Amino acid sequence: MAQSYKTFIASACFLAMSGCTIIPGGHFEGLKQGEETENLERELEKVNIQLIDSALIKQQKNVSQTRTSISTAGLDLSNYEYKLGVGDVLTIGVWDHPELTIPAAVQRTAEFDGFRVQADGTITYAYAPNVPAAGKTVAEVREELVKRLSRVIEDPQIDVKVVGFRSQKAYVTGEVKKPGVYPVTETPLTLIDALNQAGGLNERADWKVVTFTRGNESEVIRLDDFYSKGDISQNRLLQHGDIVHVTRNDQRNVYVLGDVKRAGKVEVNRYGLNLAEALSEVGGIEERSADANGIFVLRKRDLEKDGVIADVYQLHAKNVAALVLAEQFELDPQDIVYVTSAPLARWNKVISLLLPALTTVDRLQDIDNQ
Repeated sequence: MAQSYKTFIASACFLAMSGCTIIPGGHFEGLKQGEETENLERELEKVNIQLIDSALIKQQKNVSQTRTSISTAGLDLSNYEYKLGVGDVLTIGVWDHPELTIPAAVQRTAEFDGFRVQADGTITYAYAPNVPAAGKTVAEVREELVKRLSRVIEDPQIDVKVVGFRSQKAYVTGEVKKPGVYPVTETPLTLIDALNQAGGLNERADWKVVTFTRGNESEVIRLDDFYSKGDISQNRLLQHGDIVHVTRNDQRNVYVLGDVKRAGKVEVNRYGLNLAEALSEVGGIEERSADANGIFVLRKRDLEKDGVIADVYQLHAKNVAALVLAEQFELDPQDIVYVTSAPLARWNKVISLLLPALTTVDRLQDIDNQ
């Protein structure tokens, strides 16, 4: 909490100092005219500036609907078969041949008395030594045992069951109620199943996404799309060694700064956060001094990937329709909402001075996580 508070204070101070230097016809206070100013001006060429209007709101909704509509294919588990591994324990019984079946014991479990898959991947049974088992299904092991025992028993009826699933495990870590190791068994274990077995997400969890790791590759699973929109394509069938990690919701914040009544950060909950709600949470804008046409939303982009530093959205709040637009404009975590008191004749300087804040927030957030 202390680190997060310092993150906000540092960012607020930075932006507040920036805001004081923005005046019509003025200059960048603390910067030498010339190369440094030109660098900031060049950065503006890598910024997308858009008005928050009905067209943008429609585009935002279309993107959300498209992502849901193309993601309706679920998992096909109809052909799922468990593959045995080293450490798994089997029970084997032969009908009408009690001498080949280990009798049940009061003091012992079936797993204790069972046949364990050895380090070389085999099991040994009467008249059937070194039967390959690792990587095989139960049906394949039964078929091999029938083949071997047919040499000494006419038409053997063999029953094979797994009584100890010890070879394969998946891991659920992070902000769940019961993080731990969960066995992969003959019943398919999906990502959602594993989260449920772990007691579900706790109050500190990020409800929007979880990280799914298999080997050296990680994938972001949009958990909220599964729960709120029924997007079953977000589910995954877990295999041995898979990791499902639920992160904290520390970074699910929006920073509202500038000429507002209580500059601060606002949490983006699992139901989302729109611009109107974010401004309301900080008490609204300062009506006497704020420029209602100077409400900006800065959203960081990947410069190397997209060729763009940030998307900047501007709301003309003096327009009555702006209240409706603000209610419909959805914010993303780590967005910066900034309300300026400067006339917009020099709006480019507002943007230039705000751009370093995106890096500042990221850097301070990294410190929080260490």
